[in-house]
Amino acid sequence: MPTISHKGRNMPESPIRKLAPYADIAKQKGHKVYHLNIGQPDIKTPEVAIEAVKNIDLSIIEYSPSAGYESYRKKLAQFYQRQNVNVNSEDIIVTTGGSEALLFALATITDPGDEIIIPEPFYANYHAFASSTSATVIPVISTIDSGFALPSIEEVEKLITEKTKAILICNPGNPTGYLYSETEIKQLAGLIKKHDLYLIADEVYREFLYDGDDVHFSVMNLENVQQNVIMVDSVSKRYSMCGARIGCLITKNKAVLATVMKFAQARLSPPTIEQIACEAAIDTPQSYFDEVISEYKSRRDTLITELNKIEGVIVTKPKGAFYCIAQLPIADSDDFAQWLLESYNLNGETVMIAPAKGFYSTPGMGLNQVRIAYVLNKKDLISAVNILKEALLVYNAKK
Repeated sequence: MPTISHKGRNMPESPIRKLAPYADIAKQKGHKVYHLNIGQPDIKTPEVAIEAVKNIDLSIIEYSPSAGYESYRKKLAQFYQRQNVNVNSEDIIVTTGGSEALLFALATITDPGDEIIIPEPFYANYHAFASSTSATVIPVISTIDSGFALPSIEEVEKLITEKTKAILICNPGNPTGYLYSETEIKQLAGLIKKHDLYLIADEVYREFLYDGDDVHFSVMNLENVQQNVIMVDSVSKRYSMCGARIGCLITKNKAVLATVMKFAQARLSPPTIEQIACEAAIDTPQSYFDEVISEYKSRRDTLITELNKIEGVIVTKPKGAFYCIAQLPIADSDDFAQWLLESYNLNGETVMIAPAKGFYSTPGMGLNQVRIAYVLNKKDLISAVNILKEALLVYNAKK
């Protein structure tokens, strides 16, 4: 029988989606499943985007330009400029989601065996993107004790070798909700300049900040390292348009853009109709975002309050995005997450969580941790955490 590629065998499973068959079985049994495992917001997509789709008047759904529609890129640049982010339309290539932007970035800057330093825990698909491009992930471990803050810049620098090509961060972070300060971003800028590396910043949660004077500092505003910086963004979370699959790659580096364009041409074009919806979404009024951020802040506070009521649970309050990592009084979160769906219910209800092991590349890390997405309304969050509390008692008594 023909063999599977080494690359294919090394492709990691999604810790977010691998338990989906067990959730389906639980639902077939008639159980309600609270989905805390995936970052699919229940917030309505802006009406201007929905109306744009409803009112499309096309006789042919044509290919769009490989870089995306110029009208969309210009409007997108204006969106960033209103946020005082240093971006022009010629710096932007539209991609099929932020995922494709990350794939294009890694394919552009790495050869097989090249290394990418990533603070962990990190978005699980970073590992998948690295595997797809034959790059090697080098983790620098952040801990729950520090709220998953960036380790000292000296710790990061120790990991740099002749094979290192980039440092990749998510700001604010998925799965931790950690917000990098301007100081930390500038420390990383000093490091990439010193060692002539790229800094790739996934900024898809840039609007989702909840505390007082916290401000998102974009890597596009760094000085003296613009040729070393690549930014990735997406509409998925900003406008609750996960299914639209529109993102972008942004950089001032013309050689990077030219190379990314070759990958973009090879996949032909980003989706046509979705770009129309996304271009319209840029006109979403500020009131929409004010309401969304207020709602997520309330959900975050509710979730953290309820989790802190459970004996043995350790959790820090995330500053951004809509995830947190919780440490549970268990030994194996994979086993616990599967058991919740397969063997447990409280009055016909159970919970789906994402085991955190899949957000680490260091063996043995995250075994007793889970990622929780607070994308449900407050009433459902309270119900879900109560189920988690009762389930832990039953599970640990069984063990």
